[in-house]
Amino acid sequence: MAYRPWQSLLIVVLAAWTLAACASQPVHTVELNGERFEVELALDRESQMRGLMFRDEMADNHGMLFIFPGEAPRSFWMRNTRIPLDIFYFDAELALVSVAENARPCVVQDCPGYPSTGPAQYVLELNAGKARALGAKPGDVLVLHFDPQSP
Repeated sequence: MAYRPWQSLLIVVLAAWTLAACASQPVHTVELNGERFEVELALDRESQMRGLMFRDEMADNHGMLFIFPGEAPRSFWMRNTRIPLDIFYFDAELALVSVAENARPCVVQDCPGYPSTGPAQYVLELNAGKARALGAKPGDVLVLHFDPQSP
């Protein structure tokens, strides 16, 4: 196959476009007890069901924030989740309701659930051990550094 100079230009343009698209993704951060975390948002049913499944690691200052349309009792499970997590449940005012600490990975069909102790609208998943390191307790307030109505 003969080399054509325009192929190099096309590759450069596609690479630049890809990098620009990645760079334009908004960075969402939250703060809990003075520590800031970059979070992925789980806003729709599909992303909420997938959560952090099939990931082998997560950076120490990263997490996932699930935003639901209203408060309700929530329960999460760890099916196909490969990293242990702390699961923080927050009410509509972003006050901590409860924490499920050190939720363990689960690969069997019937995984245990980790329920909130009260109604929650926001759920934050961080690496296991963060709740203890932050001294998290009910009533602690999660600070969103973005508008949850237009993420």
